[in-house]
Amino acid sequence: MKFSLLIFPALVAVALGVTMPLKAVIVSYPDDTPDSIVDQAKDAIKAAGGVITHEYQLIKGFAANAPAKILEQVQTWGNDYHAVIEDDQMVSIMDSGS
Repeated sequence: MKFSLLIFPALVAVALGVTMPLKAVIVSYPDDTPDSIVDQAKDAIKAAGGVITHEYQLIKGFAANAPAKILEQVQTWGNDYHAVIEDDQMVSIMDSGS
């Protein structure tokens, strides 16, 4: 029940055709987080019009393009398992020459 109440605003926005800008992020959780918590976050992102772009194997997490509003909700859900949400950006080992 709690899950359905949390994604309801996102579903309304999708149903009304409201387009929300998507943000490229990496979402990660502590290793002891149940898979059901991670799956709940992925399902909410998809329901809000987002896309899961990669599921990580070495860490408990995934990359996604998602509306900022649903990311705020995902981050605040768990009392025991807090999601860390970071911008997905290009990383380089080369010196930029600055």
